[in-house]
Amino acid sequence: QVQLVESGGGSVQAGGSLRLSCAASGRSFRLTAMRWYRQAPGKQRELVASMPTGGTANYADSVKGRFTISGDNAEKTVNLQMTELKPEDTANYYCNADYRDLLWGRQLNAWGQGTLVTVSS
Repeated sequence: QVQLVESGGGSVQAGGSLRLSCAASGRSFRLTAMRWYRQAPGKQRELVASMPTGGTANYADSVKGRFTISGDNAEKTVNLQMTELKPEDTANYYCNADYRDLLWGRQLNAWGQGTLVTVSS
């Protein structure tokens, strides 16, 4: 089973930048798609950015032009570079990945535990 661990969250002033990282670990797997979600207090979890392995990234309209998702399938990591941060970007950010279990040939999905991003005005 794949485990995802996020890092890089923290507090920043509006207009600042943060870089979130997500590391995948486990045995005999290959990442096939990677995503970042976020959930603000009292709100539903929303998809922020997604990218199939080797494919084109997609972004929520609210972060387009400010956030960039990138991944390294060899290193099994996915990053989210966040710039021009706004107070409304404050949320717990979660890494999510589709992966193929190479031993059993199954397509599975995994979530990280989340990392908090706080943007002050």
